[in-house]
Amino acid sequence: MPEKTFDVAVIGGGIVGTATAMAILRRRPISLALIEKEDRLAAHQTGNNSGVIHSGLYYKPGSLKARNCTAGREALYAFCAERGIPVERCGKVVVATRQEQLPVLEELRRRGEANGLAGLRRLRPEEIREIEPHAAGIAGLFVPQTGIVDYARVTEAYAVEVRQKGGEVLLAAEVHSIARDGGGLVLETGAGEVCCRYLVNCAGLQSDRVARVAGVEPGVRIVPFRGEYYELVPERRDLVKNLIYPVPDPEFPFLGVHFTRRIAGGVEAGPNAVLAFKREGYTRWSFSARDLLDALSYGGFWRMAGGYWRMGVGEFWRSWNKRAFVRALRELMPEITAADLVPGGAGVRAQALDPDGKLADDFRIVESERQIHVLNAPSPAATASIAIGETIADLVAVRFGLG
Repeated sequence: MPEKTFDVAVIGGGIVGTATAMAILRRRPISLALIEKEDRLAAHQTGNNSGVIHSGLYYKPGSLKARNCTAGREALYAFCAERGIPVERCGKVVVATRQEQLPVLEELRRRGEANGLAGLRRLRPEEIREIEPHAAGIAGLFVPQTGIVDYARVTEAYAVEVRQKGGEVLLAAEVHSIARDGGGLVLETGAGEVCCRYLVNCAGLQSDRVARVAGVEPGVRIVPFRGEYYELVPERRDLVKNLIYPVPDPEFPFLGVHFTRRIAGGVEAGPNAVLAFKREGYTRWSFSARDLLDALSYGGFWRMAGGYWRMGVGEFWRSWNKRAFVRALRELMPEITAADLVPGGAGVRAQALDPDGKLADDFRIVESERQIHVLNAPSPAATASIAIGETIADLVAVRFGLG
């Protein structure tokens, strides 16, 4: 690699890192390197999710999640329309199957309206079936803003703009060390030495480690949770028209199993949520001694586990027992059977845990001299990627004077 000093280096070629690079370059023409350790962009969280464009229904009004999701969702729809990327604003149905879920369903409606969602509609059982004929529930909520897209394709389109604006995309460039050198930083990577004046860390599953390599204590640790999916066999895909979600358990940080139509065809069912034994491990057999020790040696993990262990046991049981997985799906669609499902893919969520065991629910960004570290960008990060990128670009402009 030729010797060159960039104004900014962005580590992480997922959708957040690529959107951040794009947003920085939209502000002014600087030299920028987008650094990705794999040989392609969107290799991990971005390329292994279900492709849902989230509405903003679930998030606390006024939170970074809510604000970025609302702004980012509409920006994403517009970006896809401009670039000719297939996208569909299909809507989803949230289904209550038990009486005790009704207050939560009403709270979701209230939150959605507070977050600017127009057209939310409470549904009676017969109205649920008008939208999703095979779903069953005692009440529902129709959310018209939800959509589907291929986020890997979106990320590639972001990268096209990065290159068009003079940015360089460096692949197979895992960062091994970061050292200060006068008024800048020197990164030793798999693609050679990269020098920069300022650094932005959007490394997702490895973000806390990158921060430590850069000499910054992140204050959280990334604990990976794998979400496993089944797929409907082709002849049963007509059971699902668009998206069918349960009312989430307010005591559990994940949404529960649901049905999702994919933009390229097919229907996913899931996911569960289990501790992954490898940060980038997409099967039950994926294992890294380093990654597992990182989780198990962290006091925050055990404090979290103490609060959720019963749910965790249930999630692991569903991971290994298809019948248990089917029983969970049958709450939303009673006619589904094990024969309707074949194993699908899996994704891994980079969940930041505080030392006290609390799951970092909102975006977490740590600033240091010449550095910005994005340490928690959970769902709806893909939906909100343009807005998140602009938020980080604002920080870069203020912090580094690159507005």
